[in-house]
Amino acid sequence: MSGFEEVLAPNLYYDRNFELDAVKILPGEYYVTTREMVLVTVLGSCVGACVRDRSNGIGGLNHFMLPDNKRDEGNPFGSSMRYGDYAMEILINQLLKLGAKRHNLEAKVFGAGNVLPGFKQNTVGERNARFVLDYLATEKIPVVAKDLLDRHPRKIYFFPATGRVLVKKLRTLHNETIIEREITYSQRLVEAKVEGDIELFT
Repeated sequence: MSGFEEVLAPNLYYDRNFELDAVKILPGEYYVTTREMVLVTVLGSCVGACVRDRSNGIGGLNHFMLPDNKRDEGNPFGSSMRYGDYAMEILINQLLKLGAKRHNLEAKVFGAGNVLPGFKQNTVGERNARFVLDYLATEKIPVVAKDLLDRHPRKIYFFPATGRVLVKKLRTLHNETIIEREITYSQRLVEAKVEGDIELFT
């Protein structure tokens, strides 16, 4: 793999419970919309940033993780941070392209649970949580709600039109799907390089 890109989530469906169009967002994916719909993801150690324009309801959600690359520890300009910057900027960039205004953006952030076996000492969830909060503070995007860290995966339902978020903590896992997805995703990140520059619209 020569480069790694955030992917526009392709898993569109109709949610009969909410009676809305919906999209399922997997690790390394994002989705932005101007329509009334629900964006759904399940987060373990990964972080999901729900970002919206509070005036016009244009919003989006990403699902990302910093690569667990020990070579970058203590280096704020290492590839791990560069990947995190990329994951956030691609989401914000797409929102602005759809008509969101930068000064109206607000965020709600979730995930970063300590759920990956073998990652206990590396505290990948803590690194992800610290990164997303630091990034949003630097970009002056207010965090109006958050549910980070802990030991449980979370299922997130984000309604960009209103800003509503429903969070369900998954206290018992009947399968290893979440963990398997995140381990695979983490391995891909370590092997990949983030290429190209992101130009952020203002």
